[in-house]
Amino acid sequence: MTTIYFVRHAEPNYENHDDRTRELSPKGMEDRKLVTKFLSDKRVDVVLSSPYKRAIDTVGEFAESQNLAICTVEDFRERRVDSEWIEDFLSFSKAQWEDFDYKLSDGECLREVQERNIRALNCVLEEYRDRTIAVGSHGTALSTIVNYYDRRFGYREFERIRALMPWIVRFTFDGKRWVDMEQYDLFLGKFNPLIT
Repeated sequence: MTTIYFVRHAEPNYENHDDRTRELSPKGMEDRKLVTKFLSDKRVDVVLSSPYKRAIDTVGEFAESQNLAICTVEDFRERRVDSEWIEDFLSFSKAQWEDFDYKLSDGECLREVQERNIRALNCVLEEYRDRTIAVGSHGTALSTIVNYYDRRFGYREFERIRALMPWIVRFTFDGKRWVDMEQYDLFLGKFNPLIT
């Protein structure tokens, strides 16, 4: 069995509008300690991450504590919204969840995000079969992975986790066959079902 802990990054600095270099806020830097504590007894063999700084930094403290290198995976990056900063993110997000092919001129639709994240996940399942893996991820990217395995996860569920940072989803696979997934609430200290 392969276990993968996808870790949505902690709170970022929203003043930095550059997706690749956006760092964690002071709260995010503090909250990543919850991730380190959670993962510390999970016998993680491999740490992977989106190439974006906020995702790397969220799992970075844990990786350093275990003397594990972080391998970045380009296809685990967050969805590209557009070349411009979007002020009305809620309306845009809702439109994307209602139509998986909806996108702005310089952005990606959720179908594209889902396809590349699942492609990356399948490569991870081949390369690290029967291992325990932590992956630094993002809210929308991770949500499209959840949706791939359970189509009931849609805009309503995305809205529930939109402000939840960090957020952890544990996936279990037998080979490439999906077995189970559940979310862990770092602030309550327990696993919960993803769909209620």
